[in-house]
This record gives sequence, structure tokens and C-alpha cells, in this order.
Amino acid sequence: MPWTRDQMAARAARELKDGFYVNLGIGIPTLVANHIPEGISVQLHSENGMLGIGPFPYEGEEDADLINAGKQTVTALPTTSYFDSAQSFAMVRGGHIDISILGALQVAENGDLANWMIPGKMVKGMGGAMDLVAGVPRVVVLMEHTAKGEPKILKKCTLPLTGKGVVSMIVTDMAVFEVDHARSPSLVLVDKPDDVTIEQIRDATEADFVVHSTMHRNPAAAEIEE
Repeated sequence: MPWTRDQMAARAARELKDGFYVNLGIGIPTLVANHIPEGISVQLHSENGMLGIGPFPYEGEEDADLINAGKQTVTALPTTSYFDSAQSFAMVRGGHIDISILGALQVAENGDLANWMIPGKMVKGMGGAMDLVAGVPRVVVLMEHTAKGEPKILKKCTLPLTGKGVVSMIVTDMAVFEVDHARSPSLVLVDKPDDVTIEQIRDATEADFVVHSTMHRNPAAAEIEE
């Protein structure tokens, strides 16, 4: 079985390191706040002006004044600080965020990202996605592998781009890919759910990828990234 959304978020949370400043995008990425690994301290950043976000509140304990960029109620920590949007985006543009975990509509095999609009549909605004992918050194996309049965990891994005060659890792319900911009193909399969086969991943992925050597018990069975 593919990973659930919580399992996806927990896998993405494994990319966090002690002391990181982390931005979580709207949607599945917000669940990462509930899966911070034990023994590390990170500061979760929200573009609407909050640093130091805690996990989601229990039902009945919500504070309507404490929300993330997706307007979901969150909790505060003893280390939480508040500021205006200008200062929040100065943190992003100034390179002070270590990693951003974002959702996506499409990702290309070269790391191009499309996640801000679908032509013909109403768009309230591009939000902070373009700033985040331009100003943050490591961008992790956290999304479902397909949409209505169609691949979301493509040879080339067909939707308007948020950024070119900006994605560092893709975490889906079926697979985890590192994006190695120094090689071709750039996508390297490094992890997957136990019950999902490499053949199933290939069937659900338009983009080309290779399989890391640690993924194989029988190295003769498929391509190997040494």
C-alpha cells in the first residue's frame, strides 16, 4: 500500500536537521509539524509572520488568532515570535530559511516546479512560492504521486513554472526521489513504501529515473546508481 498523508509527512520530516529554520507550504506539508523527529529542535516559519510554530491543536483548544499561511489554526511555543509580512519575506529572500517543504501540481525530471496556478482557473495570487524556491537552498516537494490517475512527475512541466531546476527532493505516497542536477537522468529513487514495487513506480511516473544501489537486493534486476 502507498503511504498515507501522515506517513508522507513523517518521511519528509526525516530531512530536517537540528537547528534548521523550516518553511512548510499549504496542504500536506503542514502535517510535517506533527512529525518533528525526537532529539532535534527546528523553528517552523510561516509567511504570514510567525516563527516557532507548534503542532496542530487538539479539538476544542484552537485559538483563532494563531494561524499558518493556509489559515489553519496552529499552536505557539515558548520560542515563538511574530512579525509583519515584509520581515517574513526578508527572512526568505535573505537566505535565512534552511529548507522549504512545498506541495506541487507538477515536477519535471530536471527539478522544474509548477505549483502556483492552473490556466483558466481563478488564482488569488502567486503567494510566496516563487520567493521560497529562489531564496531557500533545499526545496522538498511533498505531494501525491498522481492526480486522477495521471503522473505528476513529468519529463517536462506543462503548467506555468514556479521555478526552474529548484527541487532538491520529491516525496510522494509511492516514492522518494533525490534530484541530482549533475547527472542525467536527474531523478534517483532512494526510498519507497515496502508494499510498492519499482515497477509500479515506473508505471506511475512519466519522468525517467534511476534506482539507487541501496534499493536493490538483486543488483542485476535493474539500473543502479553507484
